[in-house]
Amino acid sequence: MIYHRQFIKETTFTAIAIFFVVLAILVFTQGINMLGRAADGRVAVDAVATLIGFWTLGMTPLLLVLTAYISTLTVLTRYWRDSEMAIWLSSGLGLRKWIRPVLTFALPLALLVAAMQVAVLPWAEYRSREYAEILKQKQNLSLVQAGTFSELGKKDGRVYFVETFDTDGGIMKNLFIRDIDETGRDSVVFAKEGRFDLSGNKRTLVLNNGYRYSGIAGRGDFDQVSFQELNLIINTTPKVVDPIDHRRTIPTAQLIGSSNPQYQAELMWRVSLPITVLLLSLLAVPLSYFNTRSGNSYHVLLAVGFFLVYQNGLTLLRDAVEDGKINFWLGLLPMHLLMIACIWVLLRMRSMPAKPFWQGLKAAVLGR
Repeated sequence: MIYHRQFIKETTFTAIAIFFVVLAILVFTQGINMLGRAADGRVAVDAVATLIGFWTLGMTPLLLVLTAYISTLTVLTRYWRDSEMAIWLSSGLGLRKWIRPVLTFALPLALLVAAMQVAVLPWAEYRSREYAEILKQKQNLSLVQAGTFSELGKKDGRVYFVETFDTDGGIMKNLFIRDIDETGRDSVVFAKEGRFDLSGNKRTLVLNNGYRYSGIAGRGDFDQVSFQELNLIINTTPKVVDPIDHRRTIPTAQLIGSSNPQYQAELMWRVSLPITVLLLSLLAVPLSYFNTRSGNSYHVLLAVGFFLVYQNGLTLLRDAVEDGKINFWLGLLPMHLLMIACIWVLLRMRSMPAKPFWQGLKAAVLGR
């Protein structure tokens, strides 16, 4: 049991270091991305720090998967490099003896990922979208300045003037708007009050009780139309996605038993990540094999390849479930069963490391 405790100790410290290093890199990268989106007006400036926090929380499960995989691979590779694993095998102990300590290390991380996937992330995703939408609306209203002529939207030649503006209610009083349509006709609108409407994928200025004059200057052919309500589309840039209508915000209890393919795909993904933690950690046991004579680190490339195939395979199957091409179980099981088969074959193969790769693989598959 000494090796068991030593392995848990080393992998724990290694996992902590890897987690915070990778987390710092991801947060820095996402921070630059968010600042760019804020500069373009797609994200409210006040929301940048909070949205980075929500994004980091959402990335934590995948980061824990990587942490478990890399830390197990790193520690066991050192055992091979320092010939500790060779002594282990020469003592008559196989690599299967490492399954228990690896699972002891990976199981708490898998349970943490499961808890986050089932309960924490749907709540965090909902709050993130809700918070972003509220700040986006406040930012749009904060751009209104009473007593000054300002451009309205991105259309050239459209200006407006507001005499008074109630920031609490979002109501503007005594508006003047001048616009030029596609034919070159001037359009001047006077309204007693107005407000911005952010419903749907459009930002609309709703005007009440006013007049609209349209024509070409110098011709004396202006038309006058009175109105009780007039809607002017400012832009069609969609606001932040409705926090309610998104599968990632749906509580897990509502996903279970649902016939909606999108909900089944989301449930499949939430269930898959905890399983991924365990299987990748076990896969790291045979993949950590290192030949001290050659000094090559090809096993690292092989480990990266397995991870990419595993994650991309799960993503493709999730998309297939979402499109209704396959059912929930056909999306959930194949990649996990494939990884279990790879773990079994590689464990048999690496229990006899003296053989060349292809001979060892043949012997492991055929049982010779």
